[in-house]
This record gives sequence, C-alpha cells and structure tokens, in this order.
Amino acid sequence: MKTKIVILLSLFIFFAFNVHAQNRRPDALVEYRASNYERSVQICRDEIAENPNNLESHVVICWSLIRLNRFEEALRYARAGRAISRTDIRITQILGEIHYYLGRNNEALQFFQEYANVAPEGIRIDQVYYFMGEIFIRQGRFRHADIALSTAVHRQPGNASWWARLAFSRENSGDLNGAIEAYERALSLNSRLADAQRGIERIRLTMSN
Repeated sequence: MKTKIVILLSLFIFFAFNVHAQNRRPDALVEYRASNYERSVQICRDEIAENPNNLESHVVICWSLIRLNRFEEALRYARAGRAISRTDIRITQILGEIHYYLGRNNEALQFFQEYANVAPEGIRIDQVYYFMGEIFIRQGRFRHADIALSTAVHRQPGNASWWARLAFSRENSGDLNGAIEAYERALSLNSRLADAQRGIERIRLTMSN
C-alpha cells in the first residue's frame, strides 16, 4: 500500500510539474540576457498587444532592438514607454542611447544629462557618462569629454577601451602627459589594444620632435 501511495504521489508531482511548465509564460528578459534578441522582441510584442501599458515590455523590447541595431523601431517603443512613465530612468537612458546611435547628438545629450541629474547612482550611470564623452568628442569639446570619460572609468575602471577614449580626448585637448597616463592604463588592461598602441606612439613622436 505504501509503495502504491509513493508511486501515485510521484506521478501527481510529475504531471503537476509538466502542466506548470507548459503554462509558464516565456520571459523576454531571460531571452534578452541569453542574447536571443529576436525571440525577446517577439515575446514583448505579444505582451504589448495584450497590455499596451506594460512598461517592462517596452523597456526590454528597446534593449533587444538596440542590440539588433534597429534604432528607429526601438525609438517608437521608447517614445511609447516615455508616454507610459516619463520618470522611468531606464527609458530615459534608452532614448539617449538610441539618439546617440542615430547621430542626434544634442537630443542624446539631453537625455543622458537628465539621467545623470535624476539618477547619479543609477545602474547605467557609467554608460551614460561614456556616451556623453563620445558625444563631446564628436563635437570637438575635448575638455568636456575628459570630464565625462574620467567619470566613466572611475565607475568602471577595468574597461580598456574607455581608458583609450579618455586618453584620446586628453591628447586632443593638449594634455599629453595625462593622455600617456590613460593610454598606459588602457594597455595595462589590454596590451593588444590597437588604438592605445597607436595613440601612445603618436604622442611620444610628437614629444620627441
């Protein structure tokens, strides 16, 4: 009798688990984190069709579309997300990033500055300052770029590429010693980083003439 009870309980647990697994909804964020961006987009579209005010779905679909370089499409969902919640800092950062990739520097800077003002300790504040630095480089405002990128590497000191960009901004602002220091830091993190190798050679050649 006890054996039959154990078998029946095991069968019940097995079937209950399978029914739960079949009914469990797909998770767009899980797919995004697994780099399954197209799948994440489709899940989010279905969720938004079911509930147009689902802010989380708007956030995740934007992240996925950015990864797929579909910026105009991402912009539509980001604007819709902004209409749902004007104060959500994820949407603010997303809008800045989309405008950055579309080459709309002033609009991107506006959103990044808003993020930095509202969430100075936000989870993506390091990326926000990095993007701001890149925009200032595009605009030839190299001292501003130095400040922004210095903040970015302070937040994420192990990013060799960011150190190289900081060095580049210093090089172009005339701070050659500071540039060498930043290039050397980049090379200490990644000795094969071509931009840093070329940059430090360029400065040493300049200083030797």
